[in-house]
Amino acid sequence: MRSARPAVIGLLGAFTLLGCPAHGRPRAARPARVAATSADATLERQVFDLVNRQRRTLGLRALALDARITEQARAHSAAMADGRTPFGHEGFAERSDALKGMLRWRRTAENVASNRGHRDPAAEAMRGWLASRAHRENLDGPYDLTGIGVARSRSGEVFFTQFFVGR
Repeated sequence: MRSARPAVIGLLGAFTLLGCPAHGRPRAARPARVAATSADATLERQVFDLVNRQRRTLGLRALALDARITEQARAHSAAMADGRTPFGHEGFAERSDALKGMLRWRRTAENVASNRGHRDPAAEAMRGWLASRAHRENLDGPYDLTGIGVARSRSGEVFFTQFFVGR
């Protein structure tokens, strides 16, 4: 069964923020901890492995998984799954600002995806990201840390957020 919405990508594109100041915005609060179910944690690990496999095929260094970044990604996926935030990149600058309070970075980027009814939702999200120039630039970009969050809506739609950090 396939969702009427094509797998992935928000036509909003992938967002990138290059170490610019917050333009006077207040620093975002740290998100509440969102624990992943074991199934969602498995999907997070699958995305992580797929992304690093892609990077290795291009001769790029693998990304390291960071728990602080994963918290941000999980919180965004949970907010989309619960309907508190629309599907997309709303709040990206605030998520980046919150990370700045925890670690130093020069650039950040984010990919989001959603799909329903796929036997391999992680691979489907990755296929969509690879098919999108902006998302692929994030996957292959000058980053060294990542965090991945997965959450499911009540209807079974799977939401993915991958956050990239370059130091």
